[in-house]
Amino acid sequence: RWLTVILITPEKFGSDRETVRKALEAENIEARPVWKPMHLQPLFRKSTRVIRGSVAEDFFKCGLCLPSGVEMSSQDIKRVVRVITQCCKPS
Repeated sequence: RWLTVILITPEKFGSDRETVRKALEAENIEARPVWKPMHLQPLFRKSTRVIRGSVAEDFFKCGLCLPSGVEMSSQDIKRVVRVITQCCKPS
């Protein structure tokens, strides 16, 4: 369990992935977008045959890698959850 990822659907959550990432960053909490799919990388953009690339593109668009690890305390986890929860503004 070395990687924790959430998918944020802006229409349901009320904020997009980048808004949440920046809110975490403002609290000195590192989070990163899910890795860019290979077929979107400049080196492979023209040379890679893509099969079902839309799934990977959706993960990249909505996915956010959160801090995780065995050294995270309950307080650390609550802090991350608090910031994410504050970004939730469903309509």
